[in-house]
Amino acid sequence: MRAVITGGAGFLGSHLCDKLIAEGWDVLCLDNLITGTESNIAHLMSHPRFRAARQDVTRYIDVPGPVDYVLHFASPASPVDYLKLPIQTLKVGALGTHNSLGLALAKKAKYFLASTSECYGDPQISPQPETYWGHVNPIGPRGVYDEAKRFAEAMTMAYHRAHGVNTHIVRIFNTYGPRMRLNDGRALPNFVYQALRGDAITVYGDGKQTRSFCYVSDLIDGIYKLMLSDEHEPTNIGNPQEITILEFARRVRDLLGAKTEIIFNPLPVDDPKQRCPDISKAKRLLQWEPKVSLDEGLRLTLDFFKKQYAAESARAK
Repeated sequence: MRAVITGGAGFLGSHLCDKLIAEGWDVLCLDNLITGTESNIAHLMSHPRFRAARQDVTRYIDVPGPVDYVLHFASPASPVDYLKLPIQTLKVGALGTHNSLGLALAKKAKYFLASTSECYGDPQISPQPETYWGHVNPIGPRGVYDEAKRFAEAMTMAYHRAHGVNTHIVRIFNTYGPRMRLNDGRALPNFVYQALRGDAITVYGDGKQTRSFCYVSDLIDGIYKLMLSDEHEPTNIGNPQEITILEFARRVRDLLGAKTEIIFNPLPVDDPKQRCPDISKAKRLLQWEPKVSLDEGLRLTLDFFKKQYAAESARAK
């Protein structure tokens, strides 16, 4: 089996490359490295079943030879990235989805879209089931990411219905683990970076907004099971254990043994007040649910971040 993974040098894409290689697949990673990094896939470069190519998937994708599966994971994913790269984010959700679906259609391959819980926007119900249509501001600053993914889902279902492409869609909830970029704008890397520097930890709003954090190995396991299923409509994959951002910041600070204070800044525009997946569909269809506890996952991730911070500090000297 041969898979093409767009965004394969990103945080999630690189872990997916690992998983498919471990399962015996041939993998072609396509990435323009706007937010991905070669270091995420450096350990795979000598593997006989892995190949990487520099590719902007908003342009025509030409892949010689047979392809069995196209997995579209290319997109800026943190608020810092998609607010800095709004046009690129919209283009990879629209043109990148169109081009990768075109590749799947031409190769008679299965197709997998990495969508997001941000399709639910600032939700009016919690936890969020797949049947909820969302509460999204299409012209707000976050709309470039939210609406790009909503369009990508619509395009994917159109190719399924109009062309018979065997498509799958995952809605990914907050995920963390090794290979996240320090200080990338998401809660965990920000908290860790600030604590390691001895800076005050910044919490937005009053910190009572909630998130649900899924360790990356659990997410990739759920994605792989969904890949092999017969389900075509969106499926939530995430951890339903909710925690407030303030409690999360305290947990990270305590695990790092930091003594820094926590300060509060204004809440960003359209920031979701709650984010929690209803995973009853994944449990029923895939027999999947997360296994890694928050404390265990944080310990593994913090070890990675501390090594990354030490390496960056050494280079700066």
